[in-house]
Amino acid sequence: MKKTVMEAVSRALGQMGLRPAPRVEVEVPREEAHGDLSTPVAMGLAKELRKPPREIARDIARALPGEEAFEKVEVAGPGFLNFTFRADFLRERLRELLREGPALLREDLGRGRRVQVEFVSANPTGPLHLGHGRGAAVGAALSNLLREAGFAVEREYYINDAGRQVELLGRSVLARYREALGVEAPFPEDGYKGAYVEDLARALQEEVGEVYRDSTFQECREKVVDFALAHMLTRIREDLQAFGVQFDTWQSERELYDEGAVEHALTVMRERGILYEAEGALWFRATRYGDEKDRVVVKSDGQHTYFASDIAYHLRKLERGFDELINVWGADHHGYVPRLEAVMEALAGERKKLRVLLVQMVALERGGKPVQMSKRAGEFVTLREVIDEIGADTAKFIFLTRRHDSHLTLDLEAAVAQSAENPVYYIQYATARIHSIFAHAGEQGVETESLESADLAPLAEAEELRLIKKLLTYPIVFEQAVRNREPHRMTFYLQELAGMFHPYYNRHRVVTEDVALTRARLALMKAIVLSFSEGLRILGVSAPKKM
Repeated sequence: MKKTVMEAVSRALGQMGLRPAPRVEVEVPREEAHGDLSTPVAMGLAKELRKPPREIARDIARALPGEEAFEKVEVAGPGFLNFTFRADFLRERLRELLREGPALLREDLGRGRRVQVEFVSANPTGPLHLGHGRGAAVGAALSNLLREAGFAVEREYYINDAGRQVELLGRSVLARYREALGVEAPFPEDGYKGAYVEDLARALQEEVGEVYRDSTFQECREKVVDFALAHMLTRIREDLQAFGVQFDTWQSERELYDEGAVEHALTVMRERGILYEAEGALWFRATRYGDEKDRVVVKSDGQHTYFASDIAYHLRKLERGFDELINVWGADHHGYVPRLEAVMEALAGERKKLRVLLVQMVALERGGKPVQMSKRAGEFVTLREVIDEIGADTAKFIFLTRRHDSHLTLDLEAAVAQSAENPVYYIQYATARIHSIFAHAGEQGVETESLESADLAPLAEAEELRLIKKLLTYPIVFEQAVRNREPHRMTFYLQELAGMFHPYYNRHRVVTEDVALTRARLALMKAIVLSFSEGLRILGVSAPKKM
């Protein structure tokens, strides 16, 4: 449908003397009364043509009478052109969808461009929590979306396994280990609490016995820290696997130091004249690139800052040849974005090469009441606890029901309800219903193959035409989701499609005594389940045949 509007308007603009015709943006109106598709192209031409947008829109509309696809074209608001399609045109586009299948639902927008999506990247000092889960859902869905759109996507997890926080985990584990052996061991004032630290201490005891019973932290630091890190990373990997999220690469911060990447980054920056010494420290000239102040990369005591390894990490990404870098971070990192954008401009010449998606935290409720924090984690509800209670599919889908930077509340009772109040159940139930329709049709001896050649003229009910229109807007939603890097748009689309399907199913029999009507409606069902399956796959959610 979008291509039809774009080509028709372009031809009309050509007739008006605009050659080459400007790009025609097409969108789906929020209200059905405003037509099936709309374009604001006239408003963008007002300055060039020195006419009011509404007058330009009327000129375009007058040049369109020969377009057989449209039932009507209306000028609305400040100069929008609203298009309503003819029913026979819609049915033919449905047939095209049935013939072409998934290929018609997506477009090669990436053309092989390399994109790295770095997400989750939680410090390996504790279990993944609810916020990490939302970041995982966003990062994985975005990766799927971009891959479907023709980008070459790499998913990466950055392991923050260097620095003070990791050492603090080791001190916390050693203190619990010595306590378990009956030795008085002061717990670090800002150490990591929660039963998981005690679990690590018991596992350490099982492996080494009482070897470190009387050791100072410095005497066993390397062993204890490495042990704790290895166990926490294993747990993180297992939780992500249970959540259905995979990574292509895992980049260790320690390795950046061990392989000389940090020193290499500083050398590159020195050569470009963007480092200077002051107050005994080494500084990055961040203000030259739009940051609010210059940033220390090596402190006066010779220690590198976290920022130094972050610079090295992003330089390595650039040197690996990615065309775009996407970082999915928690919203608490918002203040860190300008300094990394400054780094990107300094090293790559453009800050837009990096895109940071900030993900808001999730509030957890049960029946409208806040859920108490986890006893095992000590300070938060773990992702694993939520997966065990409501399932990975439900959690992922709910995490994607809002834009990533919007606050989200997850109600555990609503999440397991088998009703329209549970968004993922509502959609998965729709897919299962359609598969049951086909099973029933087969039992009745109805031919369910070659539905793309069925006579679609019987699809004349207003609800059927609304469903067809919705199906045909999938590629538009897909493109908008890709261009804006917003996978939640697919979630909205699937919810709206399910909201149309269920009432239709409840009011109209698909398998009837009228063979022609039955095959036409089965063709519609096939297209609907195709859209559900494709959309759910992007979100990383299953499309069950039975429930």
